Amino acid sequence: MNRAANNSPITVRESDFRRLQAAIEHHQGPQADAVDEELARAATVPDQEFPEDIVSMHSRVTFEDTDQGRETTVTLVYPREADVDQMRVSVLTPVGSALIGLAVGGEIAWPMPSGRVRHLRVKSVIQEDGGPGAS
Repeated sequence: MNRAANNSPITVRESDFRRLQAAIEHHQGPQADAVDEELARAATVPDQEFPEDIVSMHSRVTFEDTDQGRETTVTLVYPREADVDQMRVSVLTPVGSALIGLAVGGEIAWPMPSGRVRHLRVKSVIQEDGGPGAS
């Protein structure tokens, strides 16, 4: 499925791009494929020039499910750092791969495993420290 149609453009920090490419090489399945598709359409930016209002790895992001009008705040992390109780969501989940690279105000229509499509809009982004294993 072409996820890029009618979705906001995405931008990825160079170091995130490299680490995500390495991560998806070690995972198989539809979520790794989804991240790969997102990376293929992403513009990359040097780390020191990366805008603060774009979702990157270890960002704390508040997004709205525009179909339900519900806001959720999560931290986007690598798979080994995921912790549902702490709202640390893996980039290899449907919502994680949908959020990576979106700017505040950015929207995406994202197909879920159930066949339903979620419509997400980024409300705010806070850049956090690199987290465990950051280089």
